[in-house]
Amino acid sequence: MVSSLGVEVIPLNFKIPFCKKDPAFDQGSLSTCLNRIDIGDEFLKLLENPRYGFGSNMNPCIDCKILMLSKARQLLDKFGASFVITGEVLGQRPMSQNRQALSIIEKGAGLENLILRPLSARLLPQTIPEKQGWVRRQDLLNVSGRTRKPQLELALRLKIKDYGQPAGGCLLTDPRFSQRLRELITHKELNADNLELLKVGRHLRISTHTKLAVGRNEKENQKLCDMAKEGDYLFFPGLDLAGPTSLGRGEFGRELIELSCALTCHYCDLGLEASADIFFFKKDNSAQKQSESSLNVLPAAESIVTGLRI
Repeated sequence: MVSSLGVEVIPLNFKIPFCKKDPAFDQGSLSTCLNRIDIGDEFLKLLENPRYGFGSNMNPCIDCKILMLSKARQLLDKFGASFVITGEVLGQRPMSQNRQALSIIEKGAGLENLILRPLSARLLPQTIPEKQGWVRRQDLLNVSGRTRKPQLELALRLKIKDYGQPAGGCLLTDPRFSQRLRELITHKELNADNLELLKVGRHLRISTHTKLAVGRNEKENQKLCDMAKEGDYLFFPGLDLAGPTSLGRGEFGRELIELSCALTCHYCDLGLEASADIFFFKKDNSAQKQSESSLNVLPAAESIVTGLRI
């Protein structure tokens, strides 16, 4: 929209580990190549103690926007840019897009009066770009509230077809995922590898320092195999039995190996059989071939599984 007003726009996309998928862009609708910037490590540190707290789940929306816009401010000189543009709409999000929050975000990012929000600009105080005549206020919009109809109509006029859905783009707004993440932080295990593991399978806390992720389908089984790193354990049934692959991460002794086999067996299709052979090995990147062992186990009782499930 702003590029149609004669302003050169340099598109930025900030990558964090909680987007369900990379945003889809019609590259033809952009005036120049999209600049993708990974802020994952800084975001993880922010998650442990966000200054402005969380939303209804583990979403630190205000702190997230301050981080992204602070990065944008740091890039102004690099790109020879004069101000920052966002697609925020006044009142669209109760936590991060009310008037007070928008002001807090500007100050926190060091961009007071330098953030142009063209969709709601006529409902907000004048910015430096408007005062300097770089854009005309009358060419900007006055959209507000939760409805998406004005944005969809604008996208149609601008012939933009690829855009995100109205909700569900951030895993931190998902109650179940947030529960798992909170548990991970409580156990001081928040890092990039453990975070990626949170996104796959069922999760069980089998000891203070040990977790088991159990695949729910063939795709997840394969992904858990691919995600296993040095020192992790993989558990799986024999080829003649349908069931999950489980990835164990943490401190393992014989008792926890037996428990992990029983938990894996719990999710196997045993048919009329009372027990099953569950195979396992410890990932060793230096070994040419992993050495497998197996245990014949009974499936863990539902009460045990329920008590361990995160």
